[in-house]
Amino acid sequence: MSEDRVRLDPRSLRGIAHPLRVRMLGLLREHGPATATGLAERLGQSTGATSYHLRQLAAYGFVVEDPERGVGRERWWRAAHRTTTLDDETIASSPGDAEAYLRAVAASYADQVERWLGEAVTTDPDWRAVATLSDWRLRLTAAEAAELHAEVFALAARYRRDDPDVPAPADAEPVVLQAQILPFLRSSERGTASERGTASERGTASGQEVPPGEGASFGGGK
Repeated sequence: MSEDRVRLDPRSLRGIAHPLRVRMLGLLREHGPATATGLAERLGQSTGATSYHLRQLAAYGFVVEDPERGVGRERWWRAAHRTTTLDDETIASSPGDAEAYLRAVAASYADQVERWLGEAVTTDPDWRAVATLSDWRLRLTAAEAAELHAEVFALAARYRRDDPDVPAPADAEPVVLQAQILPFLRSSERGTASERGTASERGTASGQEVPPGEGASFGGGK
């Protein structure tokens, strides 16, 4: 990949705010260059659909052609960046596209969890022992949440990235670390008693200590 990250502006956000484009870009970042046909097979889509969205991703600078791999009329594409960053300024100027993009990213993270759950029971016990699907309910100030955000990213930065150009031990495997810091402001939870109960049940989550590509970052970012 030619660059480490791309920072979204309103124009480029419009180009990536689509669930299929987020998934396609994530696959190119995770698995390397691919053709429209290869992506279609992975995603259960038609070649026409993946070809169209690859051209759109290219028009907005997210993917580039890989001519060294092409044979005849076959076109190979690779991701132009390792990660994507969305900042508050772009969110404020394009809230609709920002929400669509973030929902697509969240769905891709959920897909990764589903994939892991499908493999977890039969995976090597040593690896199953280090996996986790955990959450904690905290009560923080905005400054404390900012400190937590910075510490989580600093901790992740200490470890080896899963990149082809980064040397790794022979027994190293791909490991996905997902991080979500989700402030639920009490001022936004006003409503009827039943509505508050439903919101509380959703927020309680599992409380278990059991954690992902697209590589997207929101509000500071990796």
